[in-house]
Amino acid sequence: MRVKSVVSTAILSFLLWLIYIGSYSAPNIGEELAGGIIVSLFIGVFSSSFLIKEDAFWMFKKNRILWLILFIPYYAVELIEANWDVAKRALSPNLNINPGIVKIETKLKSDYGLAMLANCITLTPGTIAMDIVEEKGSVYMYIHWIDVKTKEEEEASNIIKGAFEPWVRRIFI
Repeated sequence: MRVKSVVSTAILSFLLWLIYIGSYSAPNIGEELAGGIIVSLFIGVFSSSFLIKEDAFWMFKKNRILWLILFIPYYAVELIEANWDVAKRALSPNLNINPGIVKIETKLKSDYGLAMLANCITLTPGTIAMDIVEEKGSVYMYIHWIDVKTKEEEEASNIIKGAFEPWVRRIFI
């Protein structure tokens, strides 16, 4: 199990590294690939126990990587829209905000899914995931919202989570 965990973490790290470097210049491609492989193996050795709980290759099953790749442009658009909204609010002379904390429900159960949803919410300007709690068999998030449109739990959940939750569910089934 330990070897599979290290290998799967190293593969995922290497794929992300390939996306990150972006340019593949011919004279240095061998060095860049070798460096990426070595660093990915180190990441696999030292972090696989934190990332892999049961199935070492869970991320490579059921089109999860494909859903993750398809989610990135969707999230980029949401991020741009939220940045624009916050910039308009910050630059407006009357500072049109109504900050507050709302409680939203999520159907996600996995730690990875909850972490990704919380990060999507927090990284989108105007909202910050403050806490995740389980109450009576349901999972809730407390969100600080720059412009509280409603305190009603279901409506606030739909506005804040938007389409993030279905995407995250596809990735972390």
